[in-house]
Amino acid sequence: MIRLALLRHGHTDWNRAGRIQGRSDIPLDASARTELATQMLPPPWDQADIWASPLKRAVETAKLVSGRAPRTDPALIEMNWGKWEGQHGKELIATPDSGYRHIEHWGWNFCPPDGESPAQIRDRLQPWVAGLRRDTVAVCHIGIMRVLLAQAHGWNFEGPAPFRIKRNRLFVIELDGDTLRPQPDPVRLAVRDITP
Repeated sequence: MIRLALLRHGHTDWNRAGRIQGRSDIPLDASARTELATQMLPPPWDQADIWASPLKRAVETAKLVSGRAPRTDPALIEMNWGKWEGQHGKELIATPDSGYRHIEHWGWNFCPPDGESPAQIRDRLQPWVAGLRRDTVAVCHIGIMRVLLAQAHGWNFEGPAPFRIKRNRLFVIELDGDTLRPQPDPVRLAVRDITP
């Protein structure tokens, strides 16, 4: 059995402003860099393979918490939000004809205009997941984590999600062939010893 630990990248200016980032290559903000510099992968995850989305915010997060340069794969890039990228979710939901809706009402085939559905993300992730050979940490995005955790929990993007994605935590999935099973509790990042 192989375990896959998912870690969301640190905050960016767009995250804090409530803007939809998608594939825009927004770097970590200064506060996120400072916070992540004090954290690290706990054992045994510090010995696992380290992968990241190719976007700057994920690569930098991976380097800060692992002390290593991650391997990258485009399969781990964030959901394509199409015409909604860069906009504010609160403004879109307040505009009735925008088509935007809360995640509890998506289903697998919900798709932003010129964007990508959860089902399409699932399909692009499958070959990458199938290629894993040992325990792995993947530093990625909330959209990628939602899809993999939805598969593991058997959630169909309808009704409340059976998980809540927080930062600075590893969400662990056990891989057994094509079966994904969630471990019940996220694993917190460890505090880095920075004493001389």
